[in-house]
Amino acid sequence: MRLPTPKLIYKLYERKLFSEIKNNPIPKHIGIILDGNRRGSKQLGVDYVKGYELGAQKLEEVLDWCWDLGVKVISCWIFSTENFSRPKDQVESIMKLAVKYFQKIRNDKRIFKNEVRIRVLGRREMLPKEVQKEIELTEEATKHHNKYDLNLCMAYGGRAEIVDALKQILDKAKEGSIDLNNVDEELISSHLYADDTPDPDLIIRTSGEERLSGFLLWQSAFSEYYFTDVHWPLFRKIDLWRAIRSFQRRERRYGV
Repeated sequence: MRLPTPKLIYKLYERKLFSEIKNNPIPKHIGIILDGNRRGSKQLGVDYVKGYELGAQKLEEVLDWCWDLGVKVISCWIFSTENFSRPKDQVESIMKLAVKYFQKIRNDKRIFKNEVRIRVLGRREMLPKEVQKEIELTEEATKHHNKYDLNLCMAYGGRAEIVDALKQILDKAKEGSIDLNNVDEELISSHLYADDTPDPDLIIRTSGEERLSGFLLWQSAFSEYYFTDVHWPLFRKIDLWRAIRSFQRRERRYGV
């Protein structure tokens, strides 16, 4: 008797997973911390530059998987404010890749077919001018899309976002357009980087780290978290579906 091949077993398991999640509520907003590009590159036997490239390719795959399921908002942490302290060659490699990625994605037929609005969240003034230019062109090209949102968090920190929101509020208070006695959660939320985005239902972090590191710090108060040991470049469709299945099995209490 011939035993089933690993590929066949994978396909059967994939089919089983999909049958479990397809008729249950799908998260409207998924946040992803793309962790483990360098560790994944070592596992694959390639250098870290190639690892970052594979990570960018994986993001495109995951976006397709999410859009196929009808996930309306996807927020991905690409580069944190703390990442600027990494070795210069690593930072430069990521920034060069970012330029190529924005040039590619804003001309991607899938973005226009799916009507995806792309925005970059973070302190973009910290990014190289060339990257800032590509961001502006990409946001301009997709600003009228209204079916899906893709938020790319670059030069992003959760505490930094709250600080920037509070600075805006204080500036308006000095001008007299805001009464500080009226500051509440809704007002602070309206001054965050993406004020019209619903809070994430599910946040996924790859590569085995079980912490948020400040990702969407304000918005994730009632999010469900899912941590997986898989390094980002090796993330599979079944890993996404397992995360969604885990989300569906939980009873959301919203702090109660």
